Amino acid sequence: MDPQTLTELLDVSVLDRLDRIEDLPADELARSAALRKEGYSAEVTAALLTQARLRKDAEAKLGPFAAEMLFTRDGLAQATRLPVAAHHARRFLGEGGEAVTIADLGCGIGADAFAFAGLGAEVTAVDSDEVTAAIASYNLRHLSSVRVEHARAEDIDTSGFDALWFDPARRRIGRGTRQGSTSRITDPDEFSPSLSWVVAQALAARSAGVKLGPALDHALIPDEAEAQWVSHGGEVVEVCLYFGAARQRPGRSALVMGERTLLVHENDVPAEDESGIGELGEYLLEPDGAIVRAGLVTALCPGLRARRVHPRIAYLTTDDEPAGPAAAGVTAYRIAEVLPAKIPTLRRELIARGIGSVVIKKRGADIVPDQVRRQLKLPKGERATLVFTRVGERHVVLLTHPVTPTTKETAS
Repeated sequence: MDPQTLTELLDVSVLDRLDRIEDLPADELARSAALRKEGYSAEVTAALLTQARLRKDAEAKLGPFAAEMLFTRDGLAQATRLPVAAHHARRFLGEGGEAVTIADLGCGIGADAFAFAGLGAEVTAVDSDEVTAAIASYNLRHLSSVRVEHARAEDIDTSGFDALWFDPARRRIGRGTRQGSTSRITDPDEFSPSLSWVVAQALAARSAGVKLGPALDHALIPDEAEAQWVSHGGEVVEVCLYFGAARQRPGRSALVMGERTLLVHENDVPAEDESGIGELGEYLLEPDGAIVRAGLVTALCPGLRARRVHPRIAYLTTDDEPAGPAAAGVTAYRIAEVLPAKIPTLRRELIARGIGSVVIKKRGADIVPDQVRRQLKLPKGERATLVFTRVGERHVVLLTHPVTPTTKETAS
């Protein structure tokens, strides 16, 4: 969105039309025609329709607040989910909401600033993109403790803040592609601001946090930081580096957020001979993605009485149905049978067992799930989960069925 279109979108009458857009037909072409008939320009009509779509998409991250917000596509993609933003805020403010000043450098559409202010902080929210800063200002308009600036993070004097929060931009406008498209930046020193600059500022701060994509190379984690991978609702959403007072323990940790919550740390990883690698038990355990990204799979072994199926594959196996706090960190499958991996034989075995619909998972197996599903050509039947993996040096296909969790216990 260009600044001129945003200016027109921020007109009170246009915002009112956005709030009432559900009055129009659901079909977008009909909506567009109706808006043009009402006198809106092509640019404003496109902006209204885009904002209506983005508001719906944003509900999963921002809940009912999305209905009163504005977005850019990239801003929404990088925006923090509100429960996760609340976790960030608690790292800085504690449960008591002690007042501090926080500089949110790279505030995007304002989700983290919203959470910081909600727990009592005075927030200066900064973004280098003019349109994004204006949208953040609109989204945070009800919070008197937030001030939004259009500026580069590198140009902000951070010496007077109690805490710094960084969320560097990790996408760029594409070159030679269709207008408005973006691409992911893979080199951390091409982030905006660069990761090396961000880490230098964070190391000098009293308290700091840096939000990054979950694929971060472990080699880039400073010794002085705590690196915490976070999943929410089963999806790995970020890794955050915490420094100074915001750091709880140095090293790597993983936080699983959802119906049940689990926090594991690298200090929880058992000695190599305590977790072991063994034969299949009655259950196959798939660790949460945050735990896998953090490299902490074996931290789950003691609590689940589990063992690895292979030293380089993130599956565990156990003879006992998962229960207790550690069960929040895995999805469990009961192993029905070990089947042959050759497609013709596998197909016959599945049909003989009345299996007609399969979810295919793989780790350590060179297959393409969609291609395997097409090759199986199963008739209608029961649903099951096939897991292509390795147990020790053996390639196996496991016929499994998901296990419904039996505990609601919470760990921290």
